[in-house]
Amino acid sequence: MILTERIKKQIATSPYISRDLSWLKFNDRVLDQAKDSSKTVLERLKFLAISASNLDEFFTIRVGSLYNYIDYGKQRIDYSGLRENPFRQVLLHQSRLYADQQQDLYLNVLQPAFEKSGFIISQFKKLSTAEKQQAVDYFESTIYPMLTPMVYDSYHTFPILNSTRLVFGVVTRSLDKVENKKLSFIQVPSNIPRFYELEKDDKTFFIPVEDIILNNIQHLFRNVEILSANLFRITRNGDFTLDESDDIEANFLDELKQKLKTRRTGRVVRLEVSGRPNAWMMKILKERWQIDDDNIFRIKKKSLVDFTGLWQIVKHPQFKDRLYEMPDPVPPLAYPKIREENIFDVLQDRDVLLHHPYNSIEPVIDLLEKAADDPGVLAIKITIYRLADDSRVSSALLKAAENGKHVSVLFEVKARFDEENNLREAQRLQKAGCFVIYGISSFKTHTKLLLIVRKEGTRVRRYLHLSSGNYNESTSKLYTDLGLLTTNETLAHDVSEFFNVITGHSLPSVYKSLITAPKDMRQQLISMIRNETENARQGKESGIVIKINSLQDKETIDEMYQASQAGVPIKLIVRGMCCLRPGRKGLSENIQVLSIVGHYLEHSRIYYFHNNGDYRLYVGSADMMIRSFERRLESLFSITDDLLRRQVKNILQFNLKDNVNAYVMQEDGSYRKKQAEGEPPFNLHKEFYNVSQDNLEDLDLSVAFNPVPVEGNGNGHAPEKVRDTSEAS
Repeated sequence: MILTERIKKQIATSPYISRDLSWLKFNDRVLDQAKDSSKTVLERLKFLAISASNLDEFFTIRVGSLYNYIDYGKQRIDYSGLRENPFRQVLLHQSRLYADQQQDLYLNVLQPAFEKSGFIISQFKKLSTAEKQQAVDYFESTIYPMLTPMVYDSYHTFPILNSTRLVFGVVTRSLDKVENKKLSFIQVPSNIPRFYELEKDDKTFFIPVEDIILNNIQHLFRNVEILSANLFRITRNGDFTLDESDDIEANFLDELKQKLKTRRTGRVVRLEVSGRPNAWMMKILKERWQIDDDNIFRIKKKSLVDFTGLWQIVKHPQFKDRLYEMPDPVPPLAYPKIREENIFDVLQDRDVLLHHPYNSIEPVIDLLEKAADDPGVLAIKITIYRLADDSRVSSALLKAAENGKHVSVLFEVKARFDEENNLREAQRLQKAGCFVIYGISSFKTHTKLLLIVRKEGTRVRRYLHLSSGNYNESTSKLYTDLGLLTTNETLAHDVSEFFNVITGHSLPSVYKSLITAPKDMRQQLISMIRNETENARQGKESGIVIKINSLQDKETIDEMYQASQAGVPIKLIVRGMCCLRPGRKGLSENIQVLSIVGHYLEHSRIYYFHNNGDYRLYVGSADMMIRSFERRLESLFSITDDLLRRQVKNILQFNLKDNVNAYVMQEDGSYRKKQAEGEPPFNLHKEFYNVSQDNLEDLDLSVAFNPVPVEGNGNGHAPEKVRDTSEAS
């Protein structure tokens, strides 16, 4: 597939970067971690597996969403200016180039290094006679009984094949050649390990289970001729919307359950197939699934279909010491005696800022667990988006309800890919006596809030936790997030009002310390951007630093373009996709965009506006996305405590200073690795463990508005690494 010059010009001249193409650039930065020769082979395999999982989700949701327009004849114009079908061509073309990079890295760089790392991914045919017999015994005792050949012919309907599951397509005919060819499908069970393991010569051999099945597939087709057996994998459209009604209990939950079932039968948007597949089979698959060659991704014969299976090797107990060792969390700056002081007493005295994973989520869990038992606690209100397995948060809420406390839980059952888990857990809490809200009409509740009401003598005090991250003990060890623990009365009043919006029918006219969506978050942020624009025009000091996951909202992008043209220096730290085009002459010369990608997933959102020296600082759950401003319940909260304000500014400064994990976005939408320029390495994922009140400066972020030097060849990584084809056409 060759992109026309017209299409390439349209993409290059648009003032905005395509959301989906920018996301592919983000995943390119993830894959760049797997190309980093300074990391261990196991670490590099981990990032390859992450990149594969990300790409699966991209096809399930983003490509799936595009097909919702194509299949139903709806119109859509991408930020690049392209209509649905031309953009489909671009998107699948770039996705294929990316998938080729993954395969080249695996085959040419990582696989040759396996043996020195103490393991080998081998093939069945390379095993000794005795080892083959062990594998055959495993096949016959464990795998064979689970396999179900499903024939497709005039007497048998086409089977429903599961998304992202390995499948064999087998073409057979009778030995007397009287019958016509038949096509059968065999799904590889998902509840067996991806690799069969053998120990040999102080090394662990991993044999792909699909290779064992392929070499014993004749057991499933007795007395017929096998003409071909090809391994493939499909990805289905998993993007859906709900037709929500006012009768949430009766209709909404039933519809959600029905929509979840449609993910199993959604239209096929990608077909990955290994080697040289049977042409007759491919013709049937293309016609059946209404796909063309653009949707077909060829996997080289010696490569793997589905790199997410590498997690079995990455998480193998034998290789635990070869993965990045996370340091122990350090105490929060405002809460140094975390194991000695009572959390209620601490918060009566001062606010506490938690910066995960450098600070543990334990103070939040401790607060909840103590509240569940504390006789003075009257009520607990919380919003939940994603929970950990065996969640202590959920256990604490159950215990609180059992102890007779009023517990209100807004469980966002529309959290993508966690719908079934959240629905199940919400119903468990409801049965225990919690007041459970399953969602708010057409809005997705993404804000992270906890309110605890406690009677203390003759007064009632409210304890709060507000955060950018989920109440999830597992992800808090991997995601960088900010959380505020406080008893601030102004903020407590705002949060109480916001909970009344969430759980009841209230529309407060104003908040003092919160900015909320969908009420007026976009307009308040635009107002602060315009204030910086006006200050710059009047010759006053100005500047904006924003750290978010994603930037897509055109209205705020246009305001930042105006601010840039007025002379406002703007630094954006955007981990994922960014639709703003920085550094374009006459449009955005004063805007620089960084992306931090490393051992931890950057998840915190921080908004800093210089305001002529009287700076404004907000933290919260919201990105600058249309969905965040219009279709989600979100909140940003003001940081007012002096120590905490210094901490948050220091976090921004460290992000801007990093020269190990940072990438700089170019005007054309590509990324280059940030250059150290003779300075010592500064890795924020290590430096945050060393912050103390003694070395915490009251920084003036205006010094951060200097140009950022970059290195590399413009495609997201240094030139000496594996060749990148993501910019090829």
